Amino acid sequence: MTLHRRTALQALAAAGASAALPALAQAAPVRIGYAMARTGPWSVGAQTSQEPNYLLWAEQVNAAGGLDVKGTKRPIELISSDDQSNIETCVRTYEKLMGSDKVDLILPPWGSNANFAVAPLANRFQYPFLAPTALSRRLVEMKLPYFFLLLQQPKPMMDALVDMLKANGAKTAAVVYVDDLFGLENYAALKVALQGSGISLVEDKSYPLGVKDLGPVLRGIQAKNPDAFIGLTYPPDTILASRQAKEIGFNPKFFYASVGTAFQLYRNVMKDGAEGVLGMGSWNGKTSPGAKAYFDAHAKKFSAQKEPDRWASGHTWAGLEILTAAVAKVGLDRKAIRDYVAAGTHKTIIGDVKFAGSENVGVPGTVSQWQKGEFEVVWPKARATAPLNPAKPAWV
Repeated sequence: MTLHRRTALQALAAAGASAALPALAQAAPVRIGYAMARTGPWSVGAQTSQEPNYLLWAEQVNAAGGLDVKGTKRPIELISSDDQSNIETCVRTYEKLMGSDKVDLILPPWGSNANFAVAPLANRFQYPFLAPTALSRRLVEMKLPYFFLLLQQPKPMMDALVDMLKANGAKTAAVVYVDDLFGLENYAALKVALQGSGISLVEDKSYPLGVKDLGPVLRGIQAKNPDAFIGLTYPPDTILASRQAKEIGFNPKFFYASVGTAFQLYRNVMKDGAEGVLGMGSWNGKTSPGAKAYFDAHAKKFSAQKEPDRWASGHTWAGLEILTAAVAKVGLDRKAIRDYVAAGTHKTIIGDVKFAGSENVGVPGTVSQWQKGEFEVVWPKARATAPLNPAKPAWV
């Protein structure tokens, strides 16, 4: 495996923190390993929501003198490689990092499938694992004591969506879903949420990962004229469904697509056509002062053309905040870190995070919507950064 190393001194130089160099040079680095999709179909999500945050965090921490390890500042050294959007490569990488390399800590890969494959391994090697981009009830049910899911899971997310649709008069819905763990679990949760809601499902279709054409499916749904379209989609499919819906003039009252709707890329591609589109989101710069500071720092480092997404990016940063606090409190004892994470209520940029088993139960299910260039949290009302626009405008 060819490792990509971003050393503490490189990070410091980038940050212009030369004054901290002597102290950092004397301290042993904290070696933190991970695999991340830089190529392949997972790379769009991974390079939007996850790896940029790892790099920003290491740079900020090193610029401040290093990671506080129970009172001693030590530089962070990131040890990483491209998993090529391949499960086997991802698993082999983590097995080497935790087994033979014996890194101090690990950071998770991108996506439900990769996390599902690596989580049991991390548990076996007893590495705390705060996963910011995995949605899987099966992962919760595995009851892995070292594994923590930062994103809201399928049930609360689908409950929030159905609650919003019901409260705003929707009577019919149609759904398309990617035929993998993410799509199947969210579809199952959606069907349960719809029971007794008064909203009938007039169409449901699965599609394969890497789909290139959803036009025929969308035309079939358009003919049934549902109040709501629900796409349980990955970033490329989210954009594909939106583009093709626009092309055929399919414009239901509620248009919801899942992963990727919260990306700046979605707004850039759809331009004014993004207005009124709903999706999975949970925060933005209005959520808290910490969220605003994080957003601004991310935009400054990676340029205004690479904003953090308004869902998983915030949860990635929250996980890094929790890990930083844990190491400051208990050091690098991995069991002690695990116990700290499991037991506490953690203050983060997205609000209080608390775990019941592996699940983050502190952050409720949410729905967001593009409004005038910002992906606003619109449901539930208690977490909203803007009121819901209850009728999507025509595609532009």
